[in-house]
Amino acid sequence: MQRIPEPELMTDPAQAQAYAEADFSAPHDAFVAHFAAHFPDFKTGRVLDLGCGAADVTLRFARAYPDAEIVGVDGAEAMLALGREAITRAGCADRVALRCTCLPDASVEHQAFDAIISNSLLHHLSAPAVLWQAIQHAAKPGAPVCVMDLLRPDTREEATRLLALHAADAPEILRRDFFNSLLAAYEIEEVRAQLRAAALPQLQVKAVSDRHMLIFGRC
Repeated sequence: MQRIPEPELMTDPAQAQAYAEADFSAPHDAFVAHFAAHFPDFKTGRVLDLGCGAADVTLRFARAYPDAEIVGVDGAEAMLALGREAITRAGCADRVALRCTCLPDASVEHQAFDAIISNSLLHHLSAPAVLWQAIQHAAKPGAPVCVMDLLRPDTREEATRLLALHAADAPEILRRDFFNSLLAAYEIEEVRAQLRAAALPQLQVKAVSDRHMLIFGRC
């Protein structure tokens, strides 16, 4: 199935609110678990979260790594406003900071982070090279990199099946976005080609669920 792009930014306040109120605990906890499994030696350092949205993954990561400092970046202020509220409620404002910016951003990419994470950003990007460039520039040598994103199904019928399986009871705005995001996601071989073009062939790509892929390794 050919990829069908969707908007890169979630700027609608109602859309942002729906995402902030949704229960993404299963995939978001899985993201943190994947990081921990692949990088058991990581305990502390400065972490960059690319495309942090409303900061749900950011906060879960912060709880799992209480000695880490995290900078989350996203281009949608509507999402970040809700993320800042969540960070304050969680008592993590002293070590989690959110910034509104779009990639590429040299001020972010030249800070030398100890680890880089990203969840559900890649499928929003029509020019995915900006993500891999940001990772390449922002990571310290040997820094862990963990990116999770949706995996494009082979057919629209398969996308419809996944929608019914995983979002049957979700609000309509989330059902619509999930379906569109499945159509906008990349295939594993497409991501491997992106990594080769970005001079990041050491990063591995594998499916980790019926709808998610994981890109991981060290810079």
